Amino acid sequence: MDEIRGHCLCGACSFSLRGPHNWVAHCHCESCRRATASPMTTFIGHPDGAWNWTGQIPARYESSPGQTRGFCATCGSPMFYASDRFPGETHFYAALLEDPSGLVPSVTYHGDEALQWAPTLCPAEA
Repeated sequence: MDEIRGHCLCGACSFSLRGPHNWVAHCHCESCRRATASPMTTFIGHPDGAWNWTGQIPARYESSPGQTRGFCATCGSPMFYASDRFPGETHFYAALLEDPSGLVPSVTYHGDEALQWAPTLCPAEA
């Protein structure tokens, strides 16, 4: 897989991902819904060491103990999620990619928290 790039709404924060992703999935948890103001979000789980910031480094917010969310300090776009529960990987928002058309989410996380009017789209996590 070649390098793929993504950026926030204003373009100040940008990143590149190299090599294969660990996974691509939809998340319906309340925390992600609130962080993105959307009924769900789609994440790319990518191995640490295979990505880098190519623009400004996002601001960070500890949304709960051991859970860090990054966002652009200029436009407010959510950029990433990292958790002590998932060492060695960072979760990037798929919608930030310059071309997200090649992504195929394969699983849904926290489908039990999905809003009734939001389809889960993929099988639930086992």
